[in-house]
Amino acid sequence: MKLIKLIFFSVLSLFVVASFIGILLPSHVLVSRAVDIMAAKDSVKPYIVDIQRWKKWMEGMDQASVIIHSPVKADIAGTEVMITNITDSSVVSTWTPKKGIRQTSTVRIIGTNAQNQVIVQWQFEQQLPWYPWERLGSMMNDKILGTMMERNLNHLKELAEQN
Repeated sequence: MKLIKLIFFSVLSLFVVASFIGILLPSHVLVSRAVDIMAAKDSVKPYIVDIQRWKKWMEGMDQASVIIHSPVKADIAGTEVMITNITDSSVVSTWTPKKGIRQTSTVRIIGTNAQNQVIVQWQFEQQLPWYPWERLGSMMNDKILGTMMERNLNHLKELAEQN
């Protein structure tokens, strides 16, 4: 009986400590990366506004687990991706996994057609619930997403500068 009480109070104490630490972490997570591309804005934008062209610069888009339904909708390994807004300088999409928290992706193209250089800035935003495991897990977002974003932006840079 003492062992069961010890286990119960240990688990409860661990949960309380993890919850307290989780509350101290932010509920809004933002991961952002940018790259300078030596190309005109009009030559970069087509690769960003059309999901079908993401295959050319985004890793994993040519796998069998990726189903592209239209230029604005795809299923990427169980995550529904939908482009929700396209403006002259940005593309906003939502990434909704079957299990997990929806993320909003924004790709901004900073520069004009008169310039032969643009900055492409890509960010993922996520609003987390109060659950301690979600907030503690979000500490890895920058390492996981950021590394992938850097590689893909560098692929976009190479592609755009070749054309």
